[in-house]
Amino acid sequence: MTTNEPPTPDRVRPVVLPPALLILLLGLWGIGRGGSIWRDEAVSYQVAHRSLPEIWRMLHEIDAVHGLHYLLLHTVFRCWDGGLLALRLPSVLAMVLAAAALAEIGRRLAGPRAGLLAGLVFALVPAVQQYAQEGRSYASVCAAVVVGSLLLVRAWQRPRASAWAAYGAVMLLGALLHEFAVLAVAGHAVTLWWGRAGRRVWRGWAVTTALVLVGLLPLVLISRAQADQVAWIRTPDWSDLWAPALTGAVGALCACLRQPAVPGAVPRLRALALPLLVLPPAVLILVSYLDPLYVDRYVVFSYAGLALLLGLALDRGWARLPRALARWPTAGRPVVAAFALAALVLAPLPLERGLRTPQSRPNDVAAAARAARDLGRPGDAVLFVPGSRREAALYDPAAFADLTDIALVRSGADSGTINGVEAAPERIRAALATVHRVVLVTDPRPRGASARDRAKLAVLAARFKPCRSTAVRGITVTLYAVRGSCD
Repeated sequence: MTTNEPPTPDRVRPVVLPPALLILLLGLWGIGRGGSIWRDEAVSYQVAHRSLPEIWRMLHEIDAVHGLHYLLLHTVFRCWDGGLLALRLPSVLAMVLAAAALAEIGRRLAGPRAGLLAGLVFALVPAVQQYAQEGRSYASVCAAVVVGSLLLVRAWQRPRASAWAAYGAVMLLGALLHEFAVLAVAGHAVTLWWGRAGRRVWRGWAVTTALVLVGLLPLVLISRAQADQVAWIRTPDWSDLWAPALTGAVGALCACLRQPAVPGAVPRLRALALPLLVLPPAVLILVSYLDPLYVDRYVVFSYAGLALLLGLALDRGWARLPRALARWPTAGRPVVAAFALAALVLAPLPLERGLRTPQSRPNDVAAAARAARDLGRPGDAVLFVPGSRREAALYDPAAFADLTDIALVRSGADSGTINGVEAAPERIRAALATVHRVVLVTDPRPRGASARDRAKLAVLAARFKPCRSTAVRGITVTLYAVRGSCD
């Protein structure tokens, strides 16, 4: 027999506080990551520091899908230019909101203990902690989807126009932050079908969803016109599939557990959680075999479904704990319970520590900027290969103040682009003929795909020789000098 209390639809209980506090502490722990910042975050940082007309102009050309996030960060930096802390703190707070909303969903649908455990599990998920400390939109999208799911439950339990309006507003906000959040709305359709929603609920959801899609349509059209910016995404292979397959299987096993009846709880927890876990990544993966679009961070909100299902499973295990502890001496029972709780919290600690190091991200443009400053001297030229790898200079222009970017003809802010516009290959060759030392910032394995990049590398190979090189996380910085003049 369950001891869970019936849900009270209109009052949030203290069960949401421990998960919110835990993710807040974990989010603030090591938030600076040793002063490191990777390319995508550096883009957020430098775009958010532009003026509103400059941001608006850029969004007409590129990266409209992240436009709302840039505008929100711009507001943050206008109020408080707190560097990396200001860049990442909104993501921490978004995950705090997501953990609290997730605990409340669990409480309403499976009881307070299941809600508490689901919120704590969510806070301990490595991907949640990773994107809670990232200056991108994914944590905010996750918060919007989880809060939207809570509002769906509320609208289902008490269907009113105001409840559906709140649900639609939050889901539209999430989709405008990143359009793939609309996949959660598709997951909610499966929830309604699985939970055998009545006509009134279906009608409210359908009208609300239609308005969300209409509101999202302009962003979809603009982002499709800017599809070249995601041309780097490849067709999924097994390395992309094993994680969603594993989490989906674990979630399905948890969904098979018998859930005790909770008065007034609709839908059943598994009817909400399993579609949220499985459907968004599955749809994106399947579409990616026609048009590659799948990147795991685009659907990080699916971990909310996994946390709800694991919370339910742990709740059922906890309910059986007294019977298991009956075999132990009375004095030893608190020790066993404390050990089990400590194991749950401390087991992922080595991985959590790793997430707070510069090595946890694909590259480190702050370290590249320091290396360029140390290798170069006033008057040296600087080149970037590929030309789109200018994030180090955009993030830390002071490190490049004494270097001359001989390929750049228009800055990103002036041209309405992210990295600026480079000169034609002939002009780059001519400029390289006039300098004696060049600092090259490049990927560890530069490919020189464009004509401009091929021109840079050809002149460097013919006229210059490498003198010193510094390899940082995901980026190589090399000093070249005219042959025979390294010193």
